[in-house]
This record gives sequence, structure tokens and C-alpha cells, in this order.
Amino acid sequence: MTHSVTRSLAIFVLSFAVCGLAKAAAAADCPGNPDAIGTSRTIVVDPTEHTRVGAMSYAETLPLADKEMVLTLDDGPIAPYTDRILDILASECVHATYFIVGDMARHRPDLVQRAYREGHTIGTHSMSHPYRFRALSYERAKAQIDDGIEATTAALGDAKDLAPFFRFPGFGNTESSEEYLASRNIMVWGADIPADDWTHIGPREIVRRALTRLEQKGKGILLLHDIHPATVAALPMLLKELKERGYHIVHVVPASKENPKTETTPEAWLVPDRRRYAATQELALSEVQSLNTDFLSRHSPEDLCSLKAMTGRSWSLAARHSPRHSSVSRHSSMSRNSSMSRMARARAGHADRGDRWWW
Repeated sequence: MTHSVTRSLAIFVLSFAVCGLAKAAAAADCPGNPDAIGTSRTIVVDPTEHTRVGAMSYAETLPLADKEMVLTLDDGPIAPYTDRILDILASECVHATYFIVGDMARHRPDLVQRAYREGHTIGTHSMSHPYRFRALSYERAKAQIDDGIEATTAALGDAKDLAPFFRFPGFGNTESSEEYLASRNIMVWGADIPADDWTHIGPREIVRRALTRLEQKGKGILLLHDIHPATVAALPMLLKELKERGYHIVHVVPASKENPKTETTPEAWLVPDRRRYAATQELALSEVQSLNTDFLSRHSPEDLCSLKAMTGRSWSLAARHSPRHSSVSRHSSMSRNSSMSRMARARAGHADRGDRWWW
């Protein structure tokens, strides 16, 4: 066996070892709780490359492997629920992404600071969470975005602590607002999996809906809210079930000069239902010489982790191809008016802002 083949095989084997180690380390790294689900890995994203994510609204979502999910929490902070959510996440060594409402940040900057201090990513969710964001004029929508960012930055105390991530209230995105956010290099987040915790359902039903939808999709961005008592009660049950079912929680942070982006393929960002697969290519172990450095450099760890045994002597790798238009994430979105259901709006103290949600 030549030196180059030996080196390629070593890299190939190492790729699989990294996959296993990344997912095995989470619970072991949680002091005082060996049964914690933990955070399995961190993805570093460049908001200027992927400007809009979330299958409920867009053609792209985060580049997750099967059984991986990202936990997001909207509308806070508010006492005592945000405090309790943070306690639960700390006990499980889970890192989440928070989308903060500016008005709430002004009232409880200490909770925004605590979330950041404990390792969570802090994004924004407008200034006052207007019920009909989509109906706002461009100037009013821009003010909601800017003021929310300003208030959350003031709560944090340092602009570099705020991630350039934004989620529209009620998913009320408009083309003009999306273009404005892109001009500021801010990434728009939708979601893949709603748990309906803003409606009048109990903790067990929140868990059931979250798990049912996650099982259907296999992975994705989970949407919860840290302002409801039912969510507080549901979260420990949900994390326990996720661990028992073999799911892994992924943390997302923005790229910076000190923290370069995680290398991925463009196809890994596409919503799975929209990917175009070519015929499956079988990679026989006897053809391991084809797994050269060039091949490995062109495939992400997620692709290599997706290699599955076909027979005792071969492996298969789905060959992924980009859609016809590489700018699909910027110019294509789901129809927002077909097969969508209006959800009951949430009413819980400060959360009673008449939220309306669609999917």
C-alpha cells in the first residue's frame, strides 16, 4: 500500500473517530451530572454567507447531522421563568440561542448578562414584539430591529457580546426587512420545529409535540419560549427524553477573526426535502485509494459521518448537488399562505403581546 493511500485511509478513519468522540464527550464534560445530555459540539456560522435559515420559512436551515438539534428560546427575559430555564440548562450543560426582546432586556439586563455569561448565544427579536410585524411600514420595522439591537447591546454592556442573529416576531418576515438585516450582516433565523409552548397546553403536551415533530424531521432548530411556566416544567422532561432517544444538542455561534467558521458544504444547508440527490455512489473498501486527500478536503465531517455500511465490503455516500440556483436561500422561500394554521396567541404576564404564529 503506497504512502498516499495509507495517509488517506488514516484521515478517513480519523474522520469517523472524530464523529464518535464529539458526540460521546457531552455528558462526560458536565460536572456533577454524569447523566446530562450536554452540548455535543459547536457550529461557527458566517451570517454573510447564509443569511436566512429555518425550514418553516426558508429554503436553508442549519447544517446539522441526523439526531442533532439546536435549542432556541424567544421573548425573554422575564423573572422568574428565565432564571429557572437558565438553572435547568446549566444543570444539563446545555448551550442555547436566545432571541431577546428589547423591552424585556431593558427591564432585566441582569438576566441577559447571566445568559451570556453562562455561554449562551444572544440574538434579538425586535424591540416590543409587535403583533403584526409584517404590516409595519419599512421605517417602523427598521426601528423595531434597530431599537431591539440597541437595547440588548446596552443590557450586555458590550456590542461584541451580541450575536448578529435575528428572529422576526411571529415569523413576520418581509422582503424589505430581510434586505435591511442582510445589509447589516445579520442572519435571520426561522425554525424547523415548533413545540407550541406559547399556546395553552401543558408541559407533557409541549414535550410530546416537540418530540413527535423532531422524530419526523430527524434534526433541526427547536423553537421554545423562556417566558412561560409550562415551558419551565417541560424542559427537564424534554432534555431527558432527547438523551434517551439519542439526540445531541448543538450550539451555534457567529464567526469572527478569532473564531473562523465551521467548514461545510453548500448542500448541507439545504432543507432536506429540497435537496437533489444524484445516484448513490458506492465506495468499496477495496477502492480506498479513491479516498485521497482531495476527496476528503471536498467533503465536510458531516458528509463523512453520513457514510453508511451497505454490505460487508462497501460503503455508500449520498452525492449531494446544489440546486439550480445557488442563491436559493436569498431569493426563494416557502409559500407563507398555503397549508398554514393560525395558532392561539400566548397570554402569560408580560408575554401577553398578542403573538401570532404561522407554519
